[in-house]
Amino acid sequence: MMHAIVARQAGGPEVLELAEVERPEPGPRQLLVKVAAVGVNFIDTYKRSGAYKVAYPFTPGSEAAGTVEEVGEGVSVFSPGDRVATAEAANCYAGYVLVDEDKALPVPRGVDDFTAAALPLQGITAHYLINSSYRVEPGQTVLLHAGAGGVGLLLIQLLKAKGARVITTVSTDDKEQLARDAGADHVLRYEGFSARVRELTDGTGADVVYDGVGKDTFDGSLAALRIRGTLVLFGAASGPVPPLDPQRLNSGGSLYLTRPTIGHFLLNPQERRWRSDEVFAAAASGALSVRIGARYDLADAARAHEDLEQRRTSGKVILVP
Repeated sequence: MMHAIVARQAGGPEVLELAEVERPEPGPRQLLVKVAAVGVNFIDTYKRSGAYKVAYPFTPGSEAAGTVEEVGEGVSVFSPGDRVATAEAANCYAGYVLVDEDKALPVPRGVDDFTAAALPLQGITAHYLINSSYRVEPGQTVLLHAGAGGVGLLLIQLLKAKGARVITTVSTDDKEQLARDAGADHVLRYEGFSARVRELTDGTGADVVYDGVGKDTFDGSLAALRIRGTLVLFGAASGPVPPLDPQRLNSGGSLYLTRPTIGHFLLNPQERRWRSDEVFAAAASGALSVRIGARYDLADAARAHEDLEQRRTSGKVILVP
C-alpha cells in the first residue's frame, strides 16, 4: 500500500484528500518509481476542477522525480537505483508512480530531486516555446506574461541566452524583483501593458508574445504585437479565451496565433531527449537557475492548489511525499 492524493469528484481544492491505495506494479516497458518530489502545475487544477474531463476517483499529477525501484519486462535503458524524472506520467501525487520507459528522463549528477521534479514540464515547455512554437532570434523583442511564474523565470533566462530583449508582466513588487533578477529588460504591471510595449518598441510592437494567462491578457497580447507578429497562447491561468473571429488577426496586422501543448512537441524519443538533455544540462551547469517557490507535504496538496490558483506563489510549487 501507499499514500496518494485522491479526488472523488470535481470541485475546489477541498476535494483533494490523502488516501491509502494499492501500490502499482510495473507492466511491460514500465518503471516503478519511488517518488521523491512532485511538480504541481496549473493543468492539475484544471483536471481537479472539472475544466478538463477526467474519470473519478482521480489522482492528479503528471510530473515527478525519484528513483527506479522495479522495472517491468522488456525494460532495457533503466535499472533499479537510477534517478529519473518525467512530465508524462499519471497519478503522480503519490508515494510511487508508474512511468513508461520511453517517457522517463535520466537525471544527471548535480541536479537534486526538487530541481529534477521542477524541470520536466516547465523546462521542456520553455524549450519548445522558444525553439519550436516560435523560434526566437537574437535581437528580437519578446513580451512574456507572468515572468515570475515557474515557466516565466525559466523563459526569461533562456530568452536572454538567445540574445532576445525581454519585456515581462508581473503583479507585485516582489515578483518584479524576481523577474529582474532572472534578467528581464523591462518589467511591467498588467494594466495598460500593450501601450507600454508600443512605447518601448517605438510603436512597432513585440515580435512574439508568450501568454500563459489567457482570458485577462489575450486582447492586450494581440494589441502588443508588431505586424505579422505571433501570439503563442500556452495557458489559461485566468480562464479560457472566448471564441475568436479570424478577421481580428487580419485587422491586427496579419497576426499569427498558435495554441501549443507539450505532447505535440514530444513526438518521439529523439525529440524528448533533445529537449530534456538541453534543459537538464543547463541546470546542472548552473546556467539555468530553477526557483523552487514553495514546498508542501503531500498531505497538503489542497493548500498547494489554493495558493497556486490565488497567485500566492512564484517559481515552482513542489509536493514532497
